[in-house]
Amino acid sequence: MPRNAKKSRRLVADGRVYMWTMRHSHREDGGGRSEGCRQTLTLSPQPAGTGGPLRIVFADGPGRFVPGGAPLGSGDVGLTRGQSLNLHQPGAVRALLEVALARGWRPGEPRAVEVDGWTLLQEAGARAGDDARVVGH
Repeated sequence: MPRNAKKSRRLVADGRVYMWTMRHSHREDGGGRSEGCRQTLTLSPQPAGTGGPLRIVFADGPGRFVPGGAPLGSGDVGLTRGQSLNLHQPGAVRALLEVALARGWRPGEPRAVEVDGWTLLQEAGARAGDDARVVGH
């Protein structure tokens, strides 16, 4: 049976528990039409109320891909000529979390923090290894 894409998943890193979700969204242009795909990975420290969420956002743009239909899978993000990750893979999520922590994100802070995922991709891809990469790119 397939996973429910809207259900949070559990990740334990360095003894701390996080719940994580992934969402696809679009910006609206001035006329109310959708444009620009965004994939947002949200990690929430547990138990609830012990820290604000980390939102890692991958927005489409030149030389980048985010899920938007075939032939990409729903969790595939990457550079057309470089690193890629599958955000359904716990190893990819853990690698992104580790890079964000190394760069100063503190899970105990009460406010939500949003980070441009493209700034984390290269280092996270190197940490994640082959199991977290998108096949075929």
